[in-house]
Amino acid sequence: MIFTSLPSPITQHHLTNVTAICLLATLTTYLLHSLWKRHHLSKSPENDPEQKSLSPTSKFKQPTRNPGEWTPSDFKRPPAAPYPDWDVHTTEPKPYRPFRYGPKYFITMGLRSMKWDEWIELDNHYARYHADKARRIEERGAKCSRTAPEAMDAAMELLEELATYLPERYPTLFRKTPTGITNLLTQETLTTVPPLPEDPMQTCARLVQDDLALMIERPDGEYYLLAGSILLAGFWRLEDKYGMRLSEIHTSGSVPGYKEKLEKGMLNFFRRLRPEDPVLRNNYFIQVDESLPWSHSIGPEDSETVSWNTAEKNRAIEHHFFRSERQSLRRLPRSGAVVFTIRTYFEPITEVVKEPYVPGRLASAVRSWGEDVARYKGREKYGEVLLEYLDRMHEMQVAQGLEVDKEEEVRSYPF
Repeated sequence: MIFTSLPSPITQHHLTNVTAICLLATLTTYLLHSLWKRHHLSKSPENDPEQKSLSPTSKFKQPTRNPGEWTPSDFKRPPAAPYPDWDVHTTEPKPYRPFRYGPKYFITMGLRSMKWDEWIELDNHYARYHADKARRIEERGAKCSRTAPEAMDAAMELLEELATYLPERYPTLFRKTPTGITNLLTQETLTTVPPLPEDPMQTCARLVQDDLALMIERPDGEYYLLAGSILLAGFWRLEDKYGMRLSEIHTSGSVPGYKEKLEKGMLNFFRRLRPEDPVLRNNYFIQVDESLPWSHSIGPEDSETVSWNTAEKNRAIEHHFFRSERQSLRRLPRSGAVVFTIRTYFEPITEVVKEPYVPGRLASAVRSWGEDVARYKGREKYGEVLLEYLDRMHEMQVAQGLEVDKEEEVRSYPF
């Protein structure tokens, strides 16, 4: 398993895909890697666009405490300003393009600080995501969304946070009520105070376009995945990772060098993360079918194992999709749980390449993968078709007057 800023969906024999590893392994590993680079490599942030907005490492320090013990913080999230001119019917998804030119492929996080106003991103795909999630909850229930008893307080805290934040940020879509929140588009009123009619993580999922996961620290000092609503992940199932500690999630995915180099430092980072210091990162990968909730090309969702080996090779470019994620990571102040939000953006490659510079940069990035990364990311199944198409689209843009050397003046990496 290779940690990159361009994570891959799956290994050949395990249901441990990009989002699962990104969610818990890749994200935390990159966080540590980014911090390590700041301390040890003496690399100027001004010369590294992936590090420009990374806050000083001292920001993440927290007083020493005993494992598993969390004293509720008095930190309060600042009220969110309304999203300017936001409309559920017209506001387009943000065009995240988190890939770099080759020829070298670097292991890096692309970590940046998060502005509190921007915790959750919603757009005019909301209705589709909402319907997909409702259907998935109905069809799969606890397979996709569940909360362990010891994580219930954290799940309720997350629900309270969303029920407060969303009407502030998106007042044309949500209205807070004495016992919950009303969705003005669907006319649903959801209860957010006990007793709840459903698992709190399911209620959280109905409000946003993101998948959600909570990591809880137990008295042994380890963090465990004890609550989640993973409905649109594409390549992984909550039931396979539910209840695992952070280390087990990594070792079950055969992460190289984890025990020797990463385990202790990763745990220390989790324990030092403060409620006032939320962070963001983005990643991307290629999918060769059109299903947002589950990638059927790698096998049925309820198969014992899934693999890139089952994917049809060299499908027509119309079946290639660009799947990217915007992930946030923050600590909840009352419970101390670490919450991940994973917002997936899903677009046909044929649409993405219409943007200036994108086909050339994406082709260069895909070619920069080493053999191990390429194997992990399934490039063998789609690389020929994808790269031929990207090259052709890039040549067309250049022929139409695109000035490649001026890209930084038009749109800077990573977006």
